[in-house]
Amino acid sequence: MKSIRTRLIVVFLAATVIPLIATLYIMTSLLERSLSYAPTDEIEKLSKSLEETGREFYQQARDSLREDAKAGTATHETFSPANRAQWPAAVTDFADSGEMERFAPSETGGDRLNYFVRHANDIWLYTETLGNVRMEMLTQQIRHSRGLVEESRARDLRRGFTTTLLLLVAAVWLVSFFWLIYLANRMTHPIRQLTAGLSDVASGNLQTRIPVQRSDEIGHAIDAFNYTAGQLQQNRERLIYLTQIASWQLLARKMAHELKNSLTPIRLTVEEILARQPAGSDRAFIAEAVQIVVAEVESLERRVRAFSDFSAEPQNRPAALDIPSILEERVSFLKSGHPEITYVVDSAKGMPLAKADPDRVRGILTNLLENAADAAGTGGRILGWSYLANGHIHVEIHDSGTGLSEEAKKTLFEPTISFKRNGTGLGLSIARKDALVCGGDLMLVAGKLSGAGFRLVLPVQETTA
Repeated sequence: MKSIRTRLIVVFLAATVIPLIATLYIMTSLLERSLSYAPTDEIEKLSKSLEETGREFYQQARDSLREDAKAGTATHETFSPANRAQWPAAVTDFADSGEMERFAPSETGGDRLNYFVRHANDIWLYTETLGNVRMEMLTQQIRHSRGLVEESRARDLRRGFTTTLLLLVAAVWLVSFFWLIYLANRMTHPIRQLTAGLSDVASGNLQTRIPVQRSDEIGHAIDAFNYTAGQLQQNRERLIYLTQIASWQLLARKMAHELKNSLTPIRLTVEEILARQPAGSDRAFIAEAVQIVVAEVESLERRVRAFSDFSAEPQNRPAALDIPSILEERVSFLKSGHPEITYVVDSAKGMPLAKADPDRVRGILTNLLENAADAAGTGGRILGWSYLANGHIHVEIHDSGTGLSEEAKKTLFEPTISFKRNGTGLGLSIARKDALVCGGDLMLVAGKLSGAGFRLVLPVQETTA
């Protein structure tokens, strides 16, 4: 699929290349007519013709000398190894080459043709005159003519004007072309960013965000993309958490059933042992031991009931809620049990109503406030804060405790088994599940009182016109 940038470049090419070609053709035709006289071409043709003629003449002379040598009608000069010191350089070079025969023009201007032939250890030299044709001189003249042609072409006005014209036109066209590419990149870069972001989201990377550096329609589209990607990421995380909760609920239901079946016989057995124990010195010890066992069994039974409640899924009954009032109610209800703690409630004025299940919201706030009281301890402080942000109602609970460790933060909302007094380890997991069922969420935030901080997000009740 062609991109917008490619289409812009194609349009530019179509709008400029055809007129450019037509302009160049007309101007070069005019230059060709005005500078039609060109002797260099004739000189070049003449030099090539002389070169071909000289080559044919030289070849015929070679064939003729070879035939005369074979027929024995040509005289030769013999060079024997005994007189090698007096051999000419050309003879010595031929003898060292290992060739059986060689043709070469003479060294005195090339007016004679030398034919070297090897006979046993001797070198025979046949020589034939070329008349007034001096091959060496002819070669030099042809080379000189070629040089004149090249020099003339280097100074050719037609080529100079044409080259200058082409360079100027090409320079202007290239500047315009690169300027168009620059503008096309500026226009299409955010679109390509948006396309890449959509591809990442489609492949499952919902953390993709695109920086917004413009306020036009493309900038609005990027804002919408970032918002949609954020919503998809939150929805996926919530769905994963609810799926995990469903699996944990099934496990909790099975575990509660098995533990209940085991705890009941244990309790009955130890009580029966105490009942059958005769009076004596050991009965007090047995009674104390049975009391310890029964207390631990009751503690386990409380956890079993908590797991049974966790596995249950009551019906969601959303209603319009005044969150500041509910927060005040929960604080007033719980602070009597923690007189050593200072509570501060701060709520924004004029907040709209929330839409959620009242029992679930009260349960979530109760759990958060109780956890905050345990963390703050004697003399501690707790802050309850509600406000409107991003179209949702936020409720935050902060404590002045020591905060949470990094390891605890990783499994904060996962169901665990707690060995605290009256603790089950399911409170936060149930609280977040209830928040998600209400259409909101529960998350950990930075504490404002040196301890932990939690934020409950709830949807706003829609108003009818």
